[in-house]
Amino acid sequence: MSAPLLSVVMPAYNEAEILGQSVADVVSGLRGSGRDFEVIVVENGSDDDTFDIATDLARLYPEVLIERVPQPDYGDALRRGLLSATGSIVVNFDADYYDLEFLARAVEMITQPGGPSVVVGSKRATDANDTRSATRRLATFIFATILRVAFRLHVSDTHGMKAMRRSDVVPYAKTCRFGRDLFDTELILRLERAGHPTAEIPVTVEERRPARTSIYRRVPRTLAGLARLRLVLWRERTA
Repeated sequence: MSAPLLSVVMPAYNEAEILGQSVADVVSGLRGSGRDFEVIVVENGSDDDTFDIATDLARLYPEVLIERVPQPDYGDALRRGLLSATGSIVVNFDADYYDLEFLARAVEMITQPGGPSVVVGSKRATDANDTRSATRRLATFIFATILRVAFRLHVSDTHGMKAMRRSDVVPYAKTCRFGRDLFDTELILRLERAGHPTAEIPVTVEERRPARTSIYRRVPRTLAGLARLRLVLWRERTA
């Protein structure tokens, strides 16, 4: 069989409650589109039934594949799925955050002549609708401001849904040095600094379950990570 057009990568950590419905929604929607696709569920360090449910889904749907990362690490899970994907376009969905309309629009943009290497589903773009708590919206604003001012990032968001041209992003995914909260941020920064075009689509964000990490623990960790990332990129530029 030839490689599919689309690979959907879904990191999954303790998602037993919603994983089955999420994967069923994505598979059903993509089957209806007529595109060849694969869905790669990357279980990472779950202590519930997530892996068993993913295994059942792989038996039920031939398009579903499973990868595993031993520790809870969203960035490493996303990296593993991206490097395992065979589709020419890779879409990153979360078990609690996916949008097939975004996928269709992003794929159309990437496949146009001269299209972007990455299309981000932005919570910060004009016409986006972020229904999360005020605290989480504030944290996103601070993070986005730092990326715009200190890193000269062109897009207004890096976390959440993304569509990527695999041939462009895989070389940079292999060299990214950060995981957890910052893998996708580092990946987009490296792509932009190498001259690859990026774009964004405004999206609606609705939380389907409580966040897996407390915002009060994640913010200091992410800020410290950004400081280290800034130093790494500066050293690479001046080497």
